[in-house]
Amino acid sequence: MSDHGMVTVASGWSAGETIDRLQAVATEAGLLVFARIDHAAGAARAGMELRPTELLIFGNPQGGTPLMQDRQTSGIDLPIKALAWQDAEGKVWLTYNDAAWLADRHGLGAESETAVRAIEAGLTRLVERAVGPASSA
Repeated sequence: MSDHGMVTVASGWSAGETIDRLQAVATEAGLLVFARIDHAAGAARAGMELRPTELLIFGNPQGGTPLMQDRQTSGIDLPIKALAWQDAEGKVWLTYNDAAWLADRHGLGAESETAVRAIEAGLTRLVERAVGPASSA
């Protein structure tokens, strides 16, 4: 589903496993992983509770730099971020920014269309591999 420029898909794995899988497929695809943030662990350190929520920041300068050359403000949304989170019913989701929304948000020009389409297609493939069905074993 897409909402407010975000794409959210169900995961067959826990939040941590979803991010593990996304990190693995991103690395296999030659992308750089810049950071992994466990928001639930941060909340616990602050004495608060938060359902499992993890963020992965990843990308490739070859994909993102053309967007920033077009409009440097796109750098606020780059590299790509994906958030795995568990809802109140225990269902796990993976949410990321829609590449077309990012292009619209920053007013990217026609020269960025190819890069935006490549980012969108690449993200779709990575996410499909990361959230795929959990093994029955």
